[in-house]
Amino acid sequence: MKSQLLSKACLLLVTLSITPLYAQQPLDNAAKNALQTALYHEYHTEALYAAAIEKFGQVAPFNNIMRAEQNHAHALAQLMQNHGMSVPPNTLSGSTEMKNTLPATLKEACKMGVDAEIANQALYDKTLLPAVSSHQDITLVFQRLRDASQQNHLPAFKQCQ
Repeated sequence: MKSQLLSKACLLLVTLSITPLYAQQPLDNAAKNALQTALYHEYHTEALYAAAIEKFGQVAPFNNIMRAEQNHAHALAQLMQNHGMSVPPNTLSGSTEMKNTLPATLKEACKMGVDAEIANQALYDKTLLPAVSSHQDITLVFQRLRDASQQNHLPAFKQCQ
């Protein structure tokens, strides 16, 4: 838990400290789309995990990982702002759509978390990271988000299955 908090704090510090160094480089459409897609994905998983908490109560790992997803979204929003992009609100949070996608049991919800974190890695590796390869600030944050998903979130969801 302590290492996860430290990891989150480091991610935020890295995002805040390095992005001004690279923010002058204009973003192409592929990089802009990658940032928007990454933010939407973070919003989606945050809303999904919040719906799980609403349904099953303050249970691990959903409560911890939902906060991590909020931190991830904040890091992406900061990147977007540093590159002159507007940041859309999370319209998925509290939505009926998210509540309706939840399975009946906590165990099944944990399996859905496993699937979401595996899909997250594929999204970053196959789509998002290649789209921002010429933008070091975005690449670094994307790598950290992908790694947090694989090293922290995925094992936590596997344990609760």
